[in-house]
Amino acid sequence: MLKLGILGLGEGRSTMSAALQSEKLELRAICDRNEELCRHRVAEFQFQGRVTPNYQDLLDDPEIDIIAIYTPDHLHAEHVAQALRAGKHVVCTKPFIDDLSKANELLALAEQTGKKVFIGQSSRFFEPVKRQRADFEAGLIGELITIEGYYHADHRWFLAKGWSLQESFKWLYGGLSHPVDFIRWYLPNIEEVMGYGMLSANGRAGGLKHQDTMHFIFKATDGRVARVSGAYTGPVQPVTRDSEMSCILRGTEGASQADYMDLRYAITDRTGEERIVTWEHKLKHYFRFEGKSHHAGEYQNYLEYFADSITEGFTAYPNIREGIGTIALLQAMDRSLQTGRPVRVQELLDEHGVQL
Repeated sequence: MLKLGILGLGEGRSTMSAALQSEKLELRAICDRNEELCRHRVAEFQFQGRVTPNYQDLLDDPEIDIIAIYTPDHLHAEHVAQALRAGKHVVCTKPFIDDLSKANELLALAEQTGKKVFIGQSSRFFEPVKRQRADFEAGLIGELITIEGYYHADHRWFLAKGWSLQESFKWLYGGLSHPVDFIRWYLPNIEEVMGYGMLSANGRAGGLKHQDTMHFIFKATDGRVARVSGAYTGPVQPVTRDSEMSCILRGTEGASQADYMDLRYAITDRTGEERIVTWEHKLKHYFRFEGKSHHAGEYQNYLEYFADSITEGFTAYPNIREGIGTIALLQAMDRSLQTGRPVRVQELLDEHGVQL
């Protein structure tokens, strides 16, 4: 059984739950510089393992095989680099890094150490999304024509977190990284993106600094197109009508739609049969505390998948290269918002000398 250490106990709360309920992982240690939060998590989960405010303690522990990183975005690159240098496999929450200038160092470290880096893109590991991918790979909707992704949520409550009002916070990375990952999963060779965004009246009143409402069009190297949209500070429809996040595939012989965070999936397959599938019996796996505010079920799914990749010797995706590619696309989207023009993803990679 592989041994896990967790850095960052905010979002790492879901990872604690995931690891403690997994038969493939042993949670050996947890770390957060907020010692009060450490004590709270120990009490919440009756955790009996090692607790420390010092990341170096995780790095120095020879028993830890994997370090799972859930720190603020701007710290990811250094925390991942330190873990690799210490000979640990790495899980890092999305978005992977916030600066492409650090990509080559991380690629070199992963190559030199032979350790695996996995990006915790949790929405890929939600039941409807897993089913959609399996049906697609089985050919149930034929060849992919186009893909649409969106994430629309009333996240005004999020503005109570002081750091969400800082200049560094952008919903482009904090929110749209989920549906953008769907796009790259099915169309990995996106070459150009064009987008428009605005800061809504609600977002401005709440103190946000950057766009909270955005729409983008993508073009792949083979000519196929896709679109993504996000809106984060206004009311949404009832979930019986529309989920906050969704991935829609349109194929030559059928179409499918996977919802998130509702356990609902719809498909018209190549025979013309129409089906809607739900998984209410898995609610307790996916949502273990405070309604749907955390992601323990998805985290358990992806941690066990990553553990299997280590013990069985296959590549777990999204891996480090895919994670960097997604950041390049997000930064191209950001540049398009700033310039009002289409941006080629290769521009960003070339500026930093990154080859994927």
